[in-house]
Amino acid sequence: MKKKLLPILFLLLSPLFAMGQTVPTRTEVIDLVKKVNGYWQEKNPKHGRAFWDNAAYHVGNIYAYRLTGDKAYLDYSRAWAEHNQWKGAKSDNKSNWKYSYGESDDFVLFGDWQICFQVYADLYTLEGKKDEGRIRRAREVMEYEMSTPQNDYWWWADGLFMVMPVMTKYYNLTGNKLYLDKLYEYFSYSNTIMYDPQAGLYYRDNKYIYPKHKSANGKKDFWARGDGWVFAALARVIEELPADNEYRMVYEDRFRTMAKAIAACQQPEGYWTRSMLDPQHAPGPETSGTAFFTFGFLWGINHGYLDAETYLPVALKGWNYLANTAVQPDGRLGYVQPIGERAIPGQTVDANSTANFGVGAFLMAAYEMAQFEGCADL
Repeated sequence: MKKKLLPILFLLLSPLFAMGQTVPTRTEVIDLVKKVNGYWQEKNPKHGRAFWDNAAYHVGNIYAYRLTGDKAYLDYSRAWAEHNQWKGAKSDNKSNWKYSYGESDDFVLFGDWQICFQVYADLYTLEGKKDEGRIRRAREVMEYEMSTPQNDYWWWADGLFMVMPVMTKYYNLTGNKLYLDKLYEYFSYSNTIMYDPQAGLYYRDNKYIYPKHKSANGKKDFWARGDGWVFAALARVIEELPADNEYRMVYEDRFRTMAKAIAACQQPEGYWTRSMLDPQHAPGPETSGTAFFTFGFLWGINHGYLDAETYLPVALKGWNYLANTAVQPDGRLGYVQPIGERAIPGQTVDANSTANFGVGAFLMAAYEMAQFEGCADL
């Protein structure tokens, strides 16, 4: 994180105070993390499968552990990993492994079953790299996948979050450069089918490309959570990518392009609507996309990739929505759109709408909020 002199920081924050945007203290952020994460874990004592939604929560739970140092969080994720035998989809018959959409155990190469490998890598690293059995299955799956001639594994926006950070994490664990080469190859394929260079945003998948598909008011329909997955994925990849990687500028440039496009469609209340360019398509707040965007903006500011003068107001508006509207008095995280793949007109999303992946996204945003230099107990 690039450090700033306190007088400069004061000058930067003063206009935000005047606009009613407050920077929380680190203690306030940690207290909120404990409230939200404590509520989730208390309400969900039984561990589920290693599919994407549960795994996305555990990605966030690792951030919560790093922020708070609460060993109970680490124990919770380890118990989940053990429950799932440190695997995603469990088939051992490689001739039957598939990578289209599927929730059964033969869809080993489907990215929604691979996001768990991020959590396993983090647990392996955080607990001293003592048991290589924790990452053996992940390496078996990913290294088999990279040995195939296919490059179309990431055909939906969510998949970039599910698997891109797997590639950087396992490069850093193994030193096998193929992880980085295939990261770029698979990402490049995704860009040919989902990325809109005029908008600087991603369609959820090729079913939603304009003008084949339009929003209710005839606009391009970019789904907030889908672009949130991509924006957060780019931040997490850049953070762990070697400084001299030949493709680094590709990821950095795309991250900055997306930041500009995302900021332009934030609502005055700080949230993003489900259809980003058509607020009336599915009006009202949505927490999961907003949390991923807030994470990305704060990460970009904290690591020197985004200009604070431009993007800090955006990040703080997002955070203030999360902290003061999305989080309910009992710790439940509300306004999370249910599992799906698009903005749905008429779908109810309210204070009672919550989900594991939304909590994970919130915990990620909270971690970066706590790292911001102005977020201190002064």
